[in-house]
Amino acid sequence: MVEKIKSEVESLAKGALFPQEALVKLKESKGELFIGVPKETSHQENRVSLKPESVSVLVNNGHKIWVETGAGESSNYSDQEYSDAGAKIVYSNKEVFQANIILKVEPPTLKEIEVMKEGITLISAFQSGSQTTDFIIALNKKKITALAYEFIEDKVGGLPLVRAMSEIAGSTVMLIAAEYLSNSKIGQGIILGGITGVPPTQVVILGAGTVAEYAARAALGLGADISVYDNHVYKLRRLKHALGHQVHTSTIDNAALSKSLMNADVVIGAIRAEKGKNLCVVTEEMVAQMKPGAVIIDVSIDQGGCIETSEITTHKKPVFTSYDVIHYCVPNIASRVSRTATNALSNIFTPILLQIADSGGVEDMIFSHKWFMKGVYCHRGSLTNVHLARKYNLRYKDLNLLIAARF
Repeated sequence: MVEKIKSEVESLAKGALFPQEALVKLKESKGELFIGVPKETSHQENRVSLKPESVSVLVNNGHKIWVETGAGESSNYSDQEYSDAGAKIVYSNKEVFQANIILKVEPPTLKEIEVMKEGITLISAFQSGSQTTDFIIALNKKKITALAYEFIEDKVGGLPLVRAMSEIAGSTVMLIAAEYLSNSKIGQGIILGGITGVPPTQVVILGAGTVAEYAARAALGLGADISVYDNHVYKLRRLKHALGHQVHTSTIDNAALSKSLMNADVVIGAIRAEKGKNLCVVTEEMVAQMKPGAVIIDVSIDQGGCIETSEITTHKKPVFTSYDVIHYCVPNIASRVSRTATNALSNIFTPILLQIADSGGVEDMIFSHKWFMKGVYCHRGSLTNVHLARKYNLRYKDLNLLIAARF
């Protein structure tokens, strides 16, 4: 009897108490992403959405990347570099558009949408200042889920992709201004900044966001005299704190702004659209009173512009003159420094794509991360952005209601 009890105790101990050797189950991948990187067809777009190093990271995490031949040439990345990183090089946009996720910089053309596979995900810019109703209708006809990178937020409510491009644009605008103030172009023949015994250049910046901050840093370094106008006092306060310098700041008052513009050598338009509507703060009459040879750079032109006389220009023909004032109104200033811009875009897109895979796909990412959901403007045949619906007079569906339906 004693032997029987001892045998049963030993059996129990071996089965339940003694350590049992077993292989640990590794975390399973939630799905392979199939990403297509097409060559940009816009005649003034030199950026590409992913650099080869990012492709390597994604491929090593088990994802499939197709890159259209020549996609990285304008940013000085070769097909060989993408191939070495693990991407497959394809030789037409029809091929690359068969991927499940299309990652672009510029919005696709209507012809490109036609050859896209139905039901895919598109991540690109939207560019509301130059977009049409036909574009949205074409996306919805193909039941494409479309995200605008200028709408995608981060976890603290910022706009990471917009900020990155704004930093580049802000740093670049003063180089452009200096170029068009000089005799080498059609400018007044003055230096941007100031030297001993000569009054400094007068720079007026409209808006107090990221573009304004980086433009002001560059102008201050050159010795220019700066005035910043914005209707949000907290932005003006933040800008003064960030710069660590005393700059002239004011809310947008027509009388004060008109007087400032009359003396300005350079005007930077950097007011972002709010709730889908651009804010025009400089009238044609104000421009007419500016000094001949002054330079206007309207950075917000991609959203409609904030200066009445602004018209979209290109990198090949970047300027025009109105009332003897030089206007530079190229929508994607960051494309002038395409390799830097590509690096910035790629460094933001890569962790987002990895998080999409970890979430189980784009659909799960949308419904589990509200900051990512903010980027969605079309979803499976429906417009889901209320501001765009009002602007283009189209019907829309609330994504929050779709979330409720899922649960």
